[in-house]
Amino acid sequence: MNIKLELLIRGGTVIDGTRRPRYRADVGVRAGRIVAIGDLSAYNADQVIDASGRVVAPGFIDSHTHDDDALLSNPDLPFKVSQGVTTVVTGNCGISAAPLRLDSPLPMPLGLLHDGSRYFPTFKHYLDELKRCPPAVNVVPMVGHTNLRLMAMEDINRSATCEEVAVMQSLLNEALDAGAVGMSTGTYYPPAAAASTEEVVEVSRPLGVRRALLVAHIRNEADKCLESIEEIFRVGSEVLAPVVISHHKHLQEANFGNSLITLRRIEEEMHCQCVSLDCYPYTASSTMLHQEESRLRGRVTIASSEPHPECQGMDLQDIADSWGVSRLKAANRLHPASAIYFSMSEEDVQRILAFEWTMVGSDGIPKGAHPHPRLWGTFPRVLGRYSRDIGLFPLETAVWKMTGLTADTFGLEGRGMISDGCYADITVFDPATVQDVASYEDPTKPSDGIEVVIVNGTVAYSNREHLHTRTGQVLARSAPPVGEKSIRK
Repeated sequence: MNIKLELLIRGGTVIDGTRRPRYRADVGVRAGRIVAIGDLSAYNADQVIDASGRVVAPGFIDSHTHDDDALLSNPDLPFKVSQGVTTVVTGNCGISAAPLRLDSPLPMPLGLLHDGSRYFPTFKHYLDELKRCPPAVNVVPMVGHTNLRLMAMEDINRSATCEEVAVMQSLLNEALDAGAVGMSTGTYYPPAAAASTEEVVEVSRPLGVRRALLVAHIRNEADKCLESIEEIFRVGSEVLAPVVISHHKHLQEANFGNSLITLRRIEEEMHCQCVSLDCYPYTASSTMLHQEESRLRGRVTIASSEPHPECQGMDLQDIADSWGVSRLKAANRLHPASAIYFSMSEEDVQRILAFEWTMVGSDGIPKGAHPHPRLWGTFPRVLGRYSRDIGLFPLETAVWKMTGLTADTFGLEGRGMISDGCYADITVFDPATVQDVASYEDPTKPSDGIEVVIVNGTVAYSNREHLHTRTGQVLARSAPPVGEKSIRK
C-alpha cells in the first residue's frame, strides 16, 4: 500500500472531543481534512509528527473572545495559538468590530476593541476583510447589540423607539446574511444598560426566524444575577432563539455560593428551551475600568490605561494613595482604561466549570502590556490545574468542554472532533506537563505542554515557535430548521 498523506501524526493517544475513552491511533491529514485514523504504518506523508506519549485532540474552540480587532492587527494571534486554540468566537458582550461608521463614538467597553484605525460600515465589510487577510485561527463571528444601538440611535441613554428598533433589526439581518452566527448583548455596560427588556426582545426577533444565537452578558452578575438570567430566558423564549449565558459567575462576597441556585435554575430551563453557558477558570474578572464606586470594591489592578500606561500592573488603591485622591477619582483620571477585578470565589468557579454543559471561554482582552492572564493561559489551565491536578473532571471531559460541546453549541459542522472527514484542526499536548504559566504578575507567558497546533491541515505552532501560517477561515453556523429545539437532556 502506498497512500500519500500531507501530514501524519504518529503514535499519539487520541481524545476525540466526544467524551469517548481515549485510544491509541495515528491520524492522517490531506487537503485540510482528517482522512484516516488507526494504524497508518503503511502510509507515506510529506510531514510526520511523532506524538508518542502525547494527546492528539481537536483544536480548542474559545467560546468567548474579544479578538475582533486583533484578528486584523495581530493576525498570528500568539496568545491563542500557543495555548492550542484553533477557533475563536468573536463579537461578545454586545460589542463587535462592525458595524461602525467613521464618526461612530467608541464608548467603553467598545473602546477596548478598537484603536480607531479602521471602521466597517457593515458586517459584510468586516468579514470580507477577514477573508482577504486570513488570521492564524478560524473565526466564528457575532454582531454586538451595542454596535446596532450606536448605528441606529443618536441618544443611547434611553430605550429605543419602534423606528430605531426597526433599523437595528435591518442591521442585524445584514450581519446574519453576511455570516454572523448570532447577536450578543451587553446590558451590563452603560452603552446598552438603558435598553429595556422589550427592546432586546424586539431587536432579537430576526434571531428566532434564522435560529441564530442570542449570547448574553447578563445585566447583573452580583446581587441580581438570578433576576438577570430570568430576563435573558424570557428573551430567548419569546423570540425562539438559542441562548448562551456568557462567563457565568457571581461577583462580590455577599453572593458567593449562589452558583448552587443559578446552576439549578439553568439546568431546569434547559428542559424547556435551548440554553448554554460558558466560563473562564479564574477568580478574577477583567473589563473596562468602571467609573462607579460600587463597581470598584475590593482589589482592582490596572490592565491598561491610555493616559497613564505607567500604571499598568499596579493596584488601583496604590495609585490612589500615591496621587492623594480617592479610588473613584483615580479611576476617572486613568480612563479610558481596563482593569482586573478580584471578586469571585474559587468554589463557585469550580462548581460552574464542572457543570456538565459549561463550555470554556477565555474572555481575554488583547490590549495593553498587562492583560488578565486568561488571555494566554485559559485552556492549559483547565487541562492542567482543574483536570489533572484537582481532578474536577476526566481529561476526556475537559477536552469535550473545549471542543465538541462548543462546536455543537455554535453549529460548527466538521469541527471539534477527531473523526474521518472532519477539518484538521488539531492540538497535540503533553498531558503530564500541560499547564498555564501566565500569572497576574507576568501575564503574557506562553503555556507549557502545548507542542503542535494545526489549523485546517497546516501546522501553525510547533515546539513553542509560531510559524506565521494564516490558514484560518470564517465559519458559518449550521442551524436547525425553524421551530426545532435543541434541548439538553
